[in-house]
Amino acid sequence: NKILEKIGEFGIVPVVKIEKAEDALPLGKALIDGDLPIAEITFRTSAAEESIKSLTKELPTLLVGAGTVLTIEQVKEAVSAGAKFIVSPGFNPKVVDYCIENSIPVTPGINNPTQIEMALERGIEVVKYFPAEASGGLPLLKSMSAPYTGIKFIPTGGINQNNLCSYLSDNKVLACGGSWMVK
Repeated sequence: NKILEKIGEFGIVPVVKIEKAEDALPLGKALIDGDLPIAEITFRTSAAEESIKSLTKELPTLLVGAGTVLTIEQVKEAVSAGAKFIVSPGFNPKVVDYCIENSIPVTPGINNPTQIEMALERGIEVVKYFPAEASGGLPLLKSMSAPYTGIKFIPTGGINQNNLCSYLSDNKVLACGGSWMVK
């Protein structure tokens, strides 16, 4: 998947909560100027859909995805607005299956082996490890992922400039998500 390859090249996914849609473009430009042309816009505010729409229209070099996606309706809104990938905090089979059936790159949240197996059963190669630090951090990720080959993780939740390099040094980590660089 080319989207996931791009995410792996960047190594970091800025997780962005935008309160006002007019703040989206300056933020997107700053990410591009900072050589990190990617943003996961969370569906935690009413400005999410409009923010995705303006970013994808005005800044075509910015890779824009939608985060905190909880429902199929939000998937439809995000994709209609231009989101190139979907991220969810948990593993909602209905949301995941809808994305797979419609060829929409999806990274569901997991924090246990059962959820990893649910992802593998569906052919998913990348999952979000969330909430990373609260779930046990890198030690849990290493022990939990040991039996599984062919799956990569995007740890998110508690990732910051102090622990980022530790996570990225693990060969099963594709990238890390966080909000520390966009606050």
